[in-house]
Amino acid sequence: MKMETKAVHAGDRQADPNNPSGFVPVTTPIFASASFLYADTARLDRVLGHEEEGFCYARYQNPTRAALEQTLAELENGAGALACSSGMMAMQMALLTALTDRRKTILAASALYGATLNLLAKVLEPLGIETDFVDICDLAAVRAKLAARSYGCVLMETISNPLLRVGALDSIAEAAREAGAALVVDNTFASPLLVRPLELGANLSVHSLTKFLSGHGDVLGGTVIADAAHLPVLASMSRISGPALGPFESYLTMRGIKTFPLRMERQCANACRVAAWLAAHPRVARVHYCGDPAHPDADVIGRLLPEGLRGALVSFELRDAGKPEVFAFMDKLRVVVRGTSLGDVHSLILYPLIASHRDLSPRQRARLGIHDSLVRLCLGIEAPEDIIADLDQALGA
Repeated sequence: MKMETKAVHAGDRQADPNNPSGFVPVTTPIFASASFLYADTARLDRVLGHEEEGFCYARYQNPTRAALEQTLAELENGAGALACSSGMMAMQMALLTALTDRRKTILAASALYGATLNLLAKVLEPLGIETDFVDICDLAAVRAKLAARSYGCVLMETISNPLLRVGALDSIAEAAREAGAALVVDNTFASPLLVRPLELGANLSVHSLTKFLSGHGDVLGGTVIADAAHLPVLASMSRISGPALGPFESYLTMRGIKTFPLRMERQCANACRVAAWLAAHPRVARVHYCGDPAHPDADVIGRLLPEGLRGALVSFELRDAGKPEVFAFMDKLRVVVRGTSLGDVHSLILYPLIASHRDLSPRQRARLGIHDSLVRLCLGIEAPEDIIADLDQALGA
């Protein structure tokens, strides 16, 4: 079944054998209940003891969330999924799952979302989990690191934030497997329409549901999609720690997913057009875009990303600009929204210096290539002519 069909149908219309009327809702309803009961206590006992499928307590499972998790698992062909209260909670659950019964060491891409770097340094390191970093786009360096030390897991982003670098996920998965390490992939920027990490050998795929999947700027959530080997550990950890997404957010995310492929196709098309326009503008010094034939990872992109679907993100550097000039440019925008997110139906622009990578020191940002002149633009579904006209008037001559 193709992605477009899965997005519309997966998870919905689950028959309830306990429903005496026999009707089935066309769309999964919101089950706003903290606990669930049965006609006899013996059945509740079996459900609590995992001897029978069912719902008993919302920290363990909720029908609305279960429907969303089935949808998410089908989108990436995983064994199962966990819907969490945020993308960062999903990342934490994925890493802890990957490191269960493994050495408490992580080999991480040097280019990661700022909050992920903080998670590694400020949450996991004090717990005794060590992290080494590597240029994930240098496959030889990754293999050398894996050969030199025993790691419990490898962590990377499909498309890095914010410079849009793309590592050889399939080759890295093979190298991690040979080294006995799990591979955790943040797939938020690519989405399941472009890349499905588990199909390429990853063990756990993480998304911020806030972004492309829900797509309307009204949900805070995250997900971990797991392979069969890691799903039981993920489920057990979820029952204990309680990171669960609520039923209202689960419903909104399912609703958003139904149009996700259509939105993503339009957003990718808009990004392609806007990137080409920006590259020719005299006030733009450099454009970072996965569809650029001169992209440093063009060969990997051509192998992993579908033709015509190179992502909805474009990062670019304003010529001879610092913080004041970037602020002045952003303040002039009228169609493009100045917001600290991405993946919405409306175009969003973010300044990494004050948002996604704010907590990094100037030296760390410079080492990663994140200059004070850099902005990150995620294209929405507006008419491309209107987006370009807005950028043009804000950039000026």
